[in-house]
Amino acid sequence: MTNNIRKKSSRHRGSFTHGHGEKKKRRGAGHRGGRGNAGSGKRGDAKKPSYWKDTKYMGKFGFTNPTTKDVNTISIAQLNSSIENLVAEGFATKNQNKFTINLTAMNCDKLLGTGKPVAQYVISVAAATVGAIEKIKAAGGEVIIAVKEVKEVKPKAEVKKPAKSEPKVEKSDKAAEKPVEQKAKAQSNKVAGAQKQKVSNKPSAE
Repeated sequence: MTNNIRKKSSRHRGSFTHGHGEKKKRRGAGHRGGRGNAGSGKRGDAKKPSYWKDTKYMGKFGFTNPTTKDVNTISIAQLNSSIENLVAEGFATKNQNKFTINLTAMNCDKLLGTGKPVAQYVISVAAATVGAIEKIKAAGGEVIIAVKEVKEVKPKAEVKKPAKSEPKVEKSDKAAEKPVEQKAKAQSNKVAGAQKQKVSNKPSAE
């Protein structure tokens, strides 16, 4: 046997408010003052505790440029503290008090000038600041700027299109005549016609 359970909404048929008070407070965003974070301005004290912990809720923070690249840097002070580890790992070689360091193999893109070198460094790196180069040279070392190899791009061979041959237009004999000649012919025809008329108008001698 099935139980037909009566819906609660059917009991509100004929009721103007369906048991929820004023009709206006149920329209749109209702009685809550707006959707989402509406009403959370500088005078919205009731909603301020909801975004106090969010430090980036208020203000402008720009955007992230998709074309920028991260540059891995290392300073002279960091080299001083980790030079022995670099020798052990094979990124540097020691010859008495002189160290030859390959920063490009360490994926370091730039040498910074913070700190003073404690030994003579011969460093190969893609880029270095002016201060770092001067400090390394003053201590008897050298900075070798390694140039990255750029693959040559061969230009595409241009495909020459065959020249279109212009169709020859055959001119008729009448079109080929010069306008001066045409005028001379017309005038001669008029004169001949006038002379014929004069001859025909003369009375015949009987």
